[in-house]
Amino acid sequence: MDSEGYAEYKDRGSKFLAYTFYIKNKEDFKNCLEKIRKEHPKASHYCFGYRIGYDGNNFRVSDDGEPSGTAGKPILAQIDSRNLCDILLIVVRYFGGTLLGVPGLIYAYKTAATLALQCTHIIQKPVEIKYGLNFNYTEMNEVMRILKQYNSTIYKNEAQLFCEIETGLPKYRSTEILYQLENIQHIEIKRLE
Repeated sequence: MDSEGYAEYKDRGSKFLAYTFYIKNKEDFKNCLEKIRKEHPKASHYCFGYRIGYDGNNFRVSDDGEPSGTAGKPILAQIDSRNLCDILLIVVRYFGGTLLGVPGLIYAYKTAATLALQCTHIIQKPVEIKYGLNFNYTEMNEVMRILKQYNSTIYKNEAQLFCEIETGLPKYRSTEILYQLENIQHIEIKRLE
């Protein structure tokens, strides 16, 4: 995902405003939630779900005062149904005076989340494993040839007498990339994170 999405859903007087954000950490999450709370100070609820990282272990949901399981879980379920990560989905509710009941709330939050995701530009990226490489400058051409051959991402490249590169290797090809890199003389390879 590379941009924010927005959608609106109405049901029996209540308005559900859904926002998507690209996030990399909990600090990003806090900043986005704060921004939404400032934009909608009179809203009744600020429910959300997020998932950070490829392993699926860093997630959180909130019903923010709605009955348990009626908002956060349906929001996260929509994120998971599309196999997304590094995404925050916040649904702001303005109460319209009519109670929707548990099934109605689940449907409303699920629908708002679905609509927002349909309006969000999603980018597919390969799952990467981050590595630090240290080697002599004379090996730079060979190292870069291997990294480019496998479409590895370069996060940091300091080229001096001794070079240091931080790179993301595509997970599905990491074994063969590491095998080729290990055949280079005087290279140190360290897994990061």
